[in-house]
Amino acid sequence: MQIKRDYSQPFFGGRRRRRSTARFVLAYFALLGAFLVFVYTQFDRLQLAALDMIGLAPTATPFASALATEGALLFQRGDVAGAAALFERAVAQQPTNVDYLYELGKLYVELNRAEEAVQVGDRAIQANPQDPRGYALKTRALVWNGEAASAIPVGVAGLEVDNAFAPLYAALARAYTAIGRYQQGVDYGARAVELDPMDIEAHRSYAYTLIWVGRRDLAIEQLEDAVALNPYLTNSYFELALQYLSTNQEEMAIATYERILSLEPRNERAYLRLCQAYARVGQQDRAQGYCEDALDINPNYAAAWAEVGMARYTRRNYEGAIEAFETCIANGSNDIRCWYLRGLAHYYLGDCDEAWAILGESLPMAEALPDGENVVRDVREGLRLTTVSCPAYAGRPLPTIPPPTAVPPTPIGGL
Repeated sequence: MQIKRDYSQPFFGGRRRRRSTARFVLAYFALLGAFLVFVYTQFDRLQLAALDMIGLAPTATPFASALATEGALLFQRGDVAGAAALFERAVAQQPTNVDYLYELGKLYVELNRAEEAVQVGDRAIQANPQDPRGYALKTRALVWNGEAASAIPVGVAGLEVDNAFAPLYAALARAYTAIGRYQQGVDYGARAVELDPMDIEAHRSYAYTLIWVGRRDLAIEQLEDAVALNPYLTNSYFELALQYLSTNQEEMAIATYERILSLEPRNERAYLRLCQAYARVGQQDRAQGYCEDALDINPNYAAAWAEVGMARYTRRNYEGAIEAFETCIANGSNDIRCWYLRGLAHYYLGDCDEAWAILGESLPMAEALPDGENVVRDVREGLRLTTVSCPAYAGRPLPTIPPPTAVPPTPIGGL
C-alpha cells in the first residue's frame, strides 16, 4: 500500500497551523473578555480619569479626618460658623465618631444653637457611654439652653466615667452657679482650670462663677487668659468687654469692641455694644452713629432700634424716638424701654390717649421685671402726670396690678 502525499505543503505544517490559529482565537477572546470585565467593574474610576484629562473631573469628596482638620483650623482663626459646617460634613461621613460629634456640639454652643448641641451630646453618649465628652457636651448645652437643673445629673454621671475631665467641671461650674449654689460653682470652675489651663471654656466658666460672687477683677483675669489662648474667638472678647464696663473701665471696653470689629468688620453685635458703651458715657451722638452702623448691616436688629430710640428720647427728639421704638417692637423685641419710653414720649407731645394706653400696657410688663422698681416708678409717674395735664383723664384712678402667683422654689440640685 502506498501513501500519497502532497509535497507542496511542509510536513506536519497544516495540523500545526490549525492548532495555533485556534489557540490564538481563544486567547484573543479571553483577553477581550477580561478587558470588558475590567471596564465594567472600574467604569467610574476610568470615567473620572478621562474627565480629569480634559479638566472636567468633579472635586473629590474629602475624608472626614481632612474635614475635621480644616474645621479645627477655621475655629482657631475665629470662623466658628465655617468650622461647624465642616464638622457637620465629617459627622455625616462618620455619624458615631465621638471625636467629631464632640467638636461639632461645642461649635453649636458657640453659635447659640444649644438645642442642637443637646441632641449631638445625646448621640455622643449613645455612641460611647464610657467617653466623658458626650456628658460634658450635653451638660454644657443644657446650661446654655436654660436647663441648668437638668444639666447637673448629666454632668455628675460624666464624672463617674472620668472624674479628671476638665470640661465636665467647667460645665458643672456654670450649672451650679445658675441654680444659686455659688460656692460650689466657684470650686468647680477653679478645678476645671487646674485640670486643664489650656481649655478656653474652663477659664470662661470660672469667670462666670466669679462674677456671681462679686470677684470681677479675678473674672477679668480669667477672661483675659481665655482671649490669650485664642485671640480670634470673639465670644471671649464680648464677655471680657462686658466686665470692663461693669467695673467702669469704659475705655478698655470700647477698645475691646474695636478689636472685635478688626476681626469681623460686619459684626452687628459689636456695633451695638459700642453704641451702648458710648451712651453710657453720655456721648449720645456717637452712640446713635454706631447703632445706625449696626442697622446698616441688619435693618431688623430690634436691640439697635431700642438704643436709637433711647438716644433720640434723651435728646428730646420724641417723634423720632416713637418711630424707633415702634420699629423695635415690630421686630419682636421685649425691651421694656420700647413700651414705656414710647408712652412717655407721647405724653410729652401732648398725645394723651396714646400716652395713657401705652403706659397702662407697660405697667404689668414693668411689674414682671426682676429689677423693675425704677421702671414701675417712672410708668406710674407718667400715668399720674397724664391725669394732671390731660383734662380727659383728670381724676382717673391709676391702674393696679394683681399680685402674681407665687412660683415654688426649685429644689437644691434641681431634683
